[in-house]
Amino acid sequence: MAYQGEPGANSHIACADAYPDAEPVACASFEDAFAAVSDGSADLAMIPIDNTLAGRVADIHHFLPTSGLHIVGEYFLPIHFDLLVVPGTAIDQVREVHSHVHALGQCRKIIREHGFVPVISGDTAGAAREVAEWADPTKAALATPLAAQTYGLETLARHVEDEDHNTTRFVVLSRTPDVPPVGIGPTVTTFIFNVRNIPAALYKALGGFATNGINMTKLESYMVGGAFAATMFLAEVDGHPDEPALARALEELAFFSTEVQVMGVYPAHPHRAENP
Repeated sequence: MAYQGEPGANSHIACADAYPDAEPVACASFEDAFAAVSDGSADLAMIPIDNTLAGRVADIHHFLPTSGLHIVGEYFLPIHFDLLVVPGTAIDQVREVHSHVHALGQCRKIIREHGFVPVISGDTAGAAREVAEWADPTKAALATPLAAQTYGLETLARHVEDEDHNTTRFVVLSRTPDVPPVGIGPTVTTFIFNVRNIPAALYKALGGFATNGINMTKLESYMVGGAFAATMFLAEVDGHPDEPALARALEELAFFSTEVQVMGVYPAHPHRAENP
């Protein structure tokens, strides 16, 4: 199973949690993770798409429509960061703390409390690897417990994130769709669309979801092709496209759109019901 990042990253943890029998395959970039599935090097990819603190993950919305891949599942991972150092280091020796820019932004309290100098790294696990390689007690990393285990680091403080609701949602990508049958349980449908260039097109396009009682859980816009007028929308709704109500809503959407592409139909993760 492909993921972006180095061993010990949160994406690695998501792979191990959701697919414990799969072999995790670390990829340097999101493009590499997508390509690993496309060329058959991996059967699936675990890709972060949203975070409760940082919002949507940049670039994923641009890669999805052209990837040729399908969303076949989702996974919600609570995000925890530990303060990691080379063994034997005391906290008053630490001067710098290294991590991904989002992790640094989500752990401001401990950084301010100890007067650490934050230093941006490519990702959290990479920061942990570098701290282990440097063997310098003045440098620490904000990373996962798995990263500490992977690189032989010592944990000075656990769960140092500012907010305890920090959660990342991942989507699972496959070369082939794996659509569950209707009626087996809560289902999510993800699709992209581009509305026609007519007055009130978006309002009219979305009207079918309201009149058919469809709950839309995500609607995000982003520009494509470098043109301000070429706006594409990524949407997610509760339900299965073979259910009459959602089928009618999608039919109405298509009438007011130049393009509608279903990216995936998959079981809703239990996290949705637990955190409505």
